Amino acid sequence: MSVVQPPEPIPGARLLFSLDPAVSHLNHGSFGAVPIGVQRAQQRLRDEMEANPLRFFTAGLVDRITHTRRHLAAFLGADPDGTALVPNATTGVAVVLQSLALKPGDEVLTTDHGYGAVALSIARECRRSGAVTRALRVPLEATDEEILQIVRTGLRPGRTRLFVVDQLTSPTARLLPVAAIAGVARENGVPILVDAAHAPGMLPATVQGIGADFWVGNLHKWAYAPRGTAVLVVAPPWRDRIEPLVVSWEQESGFPSRVEWQATMDYTPWLAAPVGVFTLRSLGLDRVRGHNAALAAYGQRVLGDALGVRPADLPDPGGPGVAMRIVPLPPGIATTLDAARDLRARIAERLAVEVAVNAWDGRGWLRVCGQVYNSAPEYERLAVSLPPLLAQR
Repeated sequence: MSVVQPPEPIPGARLLFSLDPAVSHLNHGSFGAVPIGVQRAQQRLRDEMEANPLRFFTAGLVDRITHTRRHLAAFLGADPDGTALVPNATTGVAVVLQSLALKPGDEVLTTDHGYGAVALSIARECRRSGAVTRALRVPLEATDEEILQIVRTGLRPGRTRLFVVDQLTSPTARLLPVAAIAGVARENGVPILVDAAHAPGMLPATVQGIGADFWVGNLHKWAYAPRGTAVLVVAPPWRDRIEPLVVSWEQESGFPSRVEWQATMDYTPWLAAPVGVFTLRSLGLDRVRGHNAALAAYGQRVLGDALGVRPADLPDPGGPGVAMRIVPLPPGIATTLDAARDLRARIAERLAVEVAVNAWDGRGWLRVCGQVYNSAPEYERLAVSLPPLLAQR
């Protein structure tokens, strides 16, 4: 592995955010960070709503949501007529699951890299319907071709009713070849749902280029939208079957309006989301992506060195544009969900650093992200202070 150097900072980018300067925010991937300009745009929308709630909700709000949806769909390379705004990716997954009408004997297939809340949603729907769920084991170091072979072997045509796979995994920061996986699923007649929670804003791949039956992605992580902004994209054969989690007044309008309209929900995050995309484009989309990925790679190397991890043993995310990286923690540390949560909280409290800590495959993993408001010294300071904290166990 070549020597990793930090990228040049993007001038003025840190000033776009209202983050606490006393804390190193190295975990953008969990909840994102909303630029000040986007916050102000949303507040203006809230002011408009509170000045006359009846007018706000009844005078063209559906049309404003539709306009916003089309703008965001264009940014993602998705069909706007097959795109619905939803609060988050997990909600989109739940919508798909309850629309499938699963029954006893059906199976929902996943991988062991899946997001925990999605796994809980799948388990609940299987309990309700009598279906079962099964996870494919995918080694962290598996090549794309090896992953495709695992999928080919693991699919059960006629029984597997849905295959849920992450575009970029949350616990392991691994980019999976979802377009090729979707092709394998199609060959076997198995519908595929791509959980792309981290893709919008970070990854350049377009939704239509993947060819999934269902695709969900958050814009409140890497696309600078207010929290509560995500999309569910549905292929044409499935659109008439999609039902909302809650029925409201746009039910007879069909998809996507029947999913989007949830009566008195706060729609201001969605309406302000295009300002986040504008901010991203103003900084330079490729520039931001390159900076963030390079900074995350630098942070991984610095922390790996501090923990005694050989560069060759640092996981490769599988793509140069990934702005999340993981570092293995020493054996015996954060090997359970509760222990991982505890360690994350101790790092935040004692070191004033926000990171993600996950337990996966019997080992604890530290995940760091790169974002335009971060700088190389933040990772370097963590590299100095983390080993003594871990030694205190």
